[in-house]
Amino acid sequence: MNIREANELDYPELRKIYLESRRKSFHWANVNEMTFEDFDRDTIEEYIILVEDNSHILGFASLYLPDNFIHNLFVHPDFNGKGVGTQLVNYSIEKMSKPVRLKCVSENHSALIFYEKNGWKKVVEEGNPGEKYWVLVYE
Repeated sequence: MNIREANELDYPELRKIYLESRRKSFHWANVNEMTFEDFDRDTIEEYIILVEDNSHILGFASLYLPDNFIHNLFVHPDFNGKGVGTQLVNYSIEKMSKPVRLKCVSENHSALIFYEKNGWKKVVEEGNPGEKYWVLVYE
C-alpha cells in the first residue's frame, strides 16, 4: 500500500468512496440526501491524502492543516479492517503538529472505537440532539 497526496484526477474515485462509505455506515443519516458533490463541498481548502494499492484507491483523509484538524477519514467499505484507516491516521498525525483534533459523530460507534484504540482521547461531546459528535484529541 502506498500513501500520497491526492490530485484532481483522483477526485472521481474519492467522490465514490465518500458516498459509498457514508451510505453504508451512516445509519443515523438520510442516505437519499447524499450525493457525489458532497465530497467537493466537504473538502474545500483541505489537504487530501489517499492510500492506494496497485493504483486502486482504498481510502482518503482530508486535513485542515492550519488547525491541525482531521476533517474527513473514509475507507472504501471493501477495505475496512485492513489497516487503511490506521495508515491514514498515522500519516495525518505526522503531517501536522500535535495536538491533532478531529470530530466524530456520536452514533458512529465503530469509528469511536477505532480512534480510541489508536490513542485518541475523547474531550467533549457537543452538538444538538440527533447531531451530537465527540471532539477527540491526539497528543
